[in-house]
Amino acid sequence: MSESASFVDPAFLARFGLTRINAIDYFLHPLNPFRTKAKTSNEVLGMQGINIGTLMQWGTGARPGPLPLDQGEDEYRVALSRLTGEQYELLPMSTNIEGMTPQQMSALFTIRHVHRTSHNHTTVLGIYYILEGVIYKSPTVRGLMKANIARTLAGLSEACDALSVCARYDPSSGYSWKFDPDEDDDEDNKFYSSIQEKRKRRRRQTILDNRRPGER
Repeated sequence: MSESASFVDPAFLARFGLTRINAIDYFLHPLNPFRTKAKTSNEVLGMQGINIGTLMQWGTGARPGPLPLDQGEDEYRVALSRLTGEQYELLPMSTNIEGMTPQQMSALFTIRHVHRTSHNHTTVLGIYYILEGVIYKSPTVRGLMKANIARTLAGLSEACDALSVCARYDPSSGYSWKFDPDEDDDEDNKFYSSIQEKRKRRRRQTILDNRRPGER
């Protein structure tokens, strides 16, 4: 699945809204393409009537309810740790993300997909986040590096194209630079047009090369 894919269920959001209490339930939506097909520990707890909301309301034997949200989340994590298999964990809310307001952070939920083999051992299978009701898959390190390199190369290519328009060569004097091309000079205009055409062909070829196998 493409890393740019996403999922949103307007009907769920309109009926229940989205909070930390029901974020896991929203992620486990049957139509969510990111969720595993295997039966998760979250669903096992759900069949027992255990979720963050009920734990906040009734508490546990060691912690009678009602409980605040953070304690309800802690008890839910403890309940998950007693089971094995695939699980979805709601990570604690970040309190300091550069460039995000408190309102934006309250609309951001981070979910970790793990496979638990014991109380203390889990293997991370994926990271997902929900932003304003839309579920996304967190990009991989490889994907981030690929995107950063692509942006860098594109910037360097455009810089070289811009400089190549200004470069002139004369056999007697060698290379010189003309940073203010004459709009009435046909030679300048033809040279600039050829550079623009090469740039378009390069971009078109890049798009074709990046197509998925099924689109080629």
